[in-house]
Amino acid sequence: MRHRKKTLKLGRTASHRKALMNNMVASLILAESVKTTDTRAKALKSYAEHIIHLAKDADISRKRQLIKILNNRNAYNKLLQDIVTRYADRTGGYVRVVKLGFRRGDGSPTAIVELVQ
Repeated sequence: MRHRKKTLKLGRTASHRKALMNNMVASLILAESVKTTDTRAKALKSYAEHIIHLAKDADISRKRQLIKILNNRNAYNKLLQDIVTRYADRTGGYVRVVKLGFRRGDGSPTAIVELVQ
């Protein structure tokens, strides 16, 4: 039974899922919106909220953690300089998921994940 199991597995191993989420959150930070499937968007939303919340109270250990997660110096700098200052007075709800419709090739539902302005 999967009662109270929140993790969306996305049909991947744990290491593949971790790499996917790290790459998608770095892309989200750099571009401020990402178009993806609906299930990935739901998984990315909670992961990105957690990353932004970590960056808001960043001491040296959390900064090292963020560098390891993002694996992209430009995304790391943008997160700490622009995004954290934008959401300084906000307690949550940094990311929005907007459903688009269905993809033409395989019919899977798509969505846009974007940072709230």
